[in-house]
Amino acid sequence: MPSPQSAAAVAPSVASGGPDARQLSLGLPADLPAIAIPQEWKTQQRLWGHSFHPMCSYLASFPASLAHAFIARYSRPGDVVLDPFSGRGTTSLQAAAEGRIGVGNDLNPFAHLLTAAKAEPATRADAVTRLTGLRLAWQADAAAWQRLADAVASEESAAEARVPVAGSREGPDTGTEPVPAEVALAFHRRTLAQLLFVRTTLDLTDRTDRFLAAALTGILHGRSATYLSTLMPNTFSMAPRYVREFAARTQFQSPERDVFDCLAAKVIRLHRQPVPAAAGVALLGDARDAGARARAELRGRGLPDRARLVVTSPPYLRVVKYGYYNWLRTWLLGFDARAIDRTLDDAHHREPYLVFMREVLAGLRPALTEDAVVVLVVGDVETDRGRQLHGGVGLAERVWENAAAPEGYRLAGVALDDVAANRKMTKLWGDEAGRATKVDRILVIGATEQGRRRALAGAAIDVDWTWPPRGLRAI
Repeated sequence: MPSPQSAAAVAPSVASGGPDARQLSLGLPADLPAIAIPQEWKTQQRLWGHSFHPMCSYLASFPASLAHAFIARYSRPGDVVLDPFSGRGTTSLQAAAEGRIGVGNDLNPFAHLLTAAKAEPATRADAVTRLTGLRLAWQADAAAWQRLADAVASEESAAEARVPVAGSREGPDTGTEPVPAEVALAFHRRTLAQLLFVRTTLDLTDRTDRFLAAALTGILHGRSATYLSTLMPNTFSMAPRYVREFAARTQFQSPERDVFDCLAAKVIRLHRQPVPAAAGVALLGDARDAGARARAELRGRGLPDRARLVVTSPPYLRVVKYGYYNWLRTWLLGFDARAIDRTLDDAHHREPYLVFMREVLAGLRPALTEDAVVVLVVGDVETDRGRQLHGGVGLAERVWENAAAPEGYRLAGVALDDVAANRKMTKLWGDEAGRATKVDRILVIGATEQGRRRALAGAAIDVDWTWPPRGLRAI
């Protein structure tokens, strides 16, 4: 890599003491400098990065190319890269694919499953072997599962029909829970029968089963022939009431799709590149104590226990209900969508949000190296359900002033990412919902003065955008 440029060349507003043109163009105050990081991630192809990234869509996720821009600049192979709000595991996967130790944490069990499936993935051979076993087991008892699916989908018997709990590994005659009517509407009856069998059989604590379950959530619904239902887009589940009304109005009939064929094709697509050789860790829990839990887990595995880089996107103010907008996927996995939203508490206003972020950053400090760099992708949210949202714009500045600075972090600067915001899944709600984020501000801070200086010095380092690198190219 070329030598880092000086801090003066990277951030003239810091060196000269006054705001530069870029800073003014971002609408930043004079005491909050811009950091001149080339934003090449905006020009990369949509599916740039490791082939595991598109395992399943996830609302408000940033692209792998953004993660790479910071991983390449601010970490070396063998370093720990931490994401306390891991979502679908973008940062931790890309870090592992680049030879780092990727650690992802999330309080949402669905997000944790996606992160874990990428952090500790099944090999292609293991996934295909397990899938073949599932297909054979299905064929041995298909008639009974089909009778159960027919009862679930029948207007006469749906209210009384009950199915085995997800992961219980019970047979089709052991009914213990009802199926939401919208689930039956979404799938062809034979597809539904196969899904009932698979959701009952998969063990989410098993590495291979977890990988298959995560892959299955990625093909559950979408508009093309690769998806099991065409009732809704692949990005998020439409509201149950909308599903009922749409199905009735259009007399919707889902085409028959074979779960095992579609899942086998998905596994092949995911394994276009080899499994990353570097270690990965997935944690389930509150971001406020993610640092302590990450250190304990890393020490237990004999790995370095302090992160040299954090790349994360904290939750947006009053934007996404991750359970509600993934209710069909959470049903498949046996998670309670309402419980997820109660736990995540998406209804933050600015002041409680800033308190929360200060607690998160305080909890991270002991888990960071002295020269650690922390990158926070913080979205501006102008409106909530069409109404002006107080305190939703300029949130990165408030996070710095009220959360990071009081905990002793040192400011390197702020970068703007308007294109990535336009690519986010939240744009699909459109103007009617009034929830789309137009601008992401990327707050770059150091754990100490050493970290701040490293952030400034590394900002102008040339990054190689060739992907996959030679070691990850399929033979």
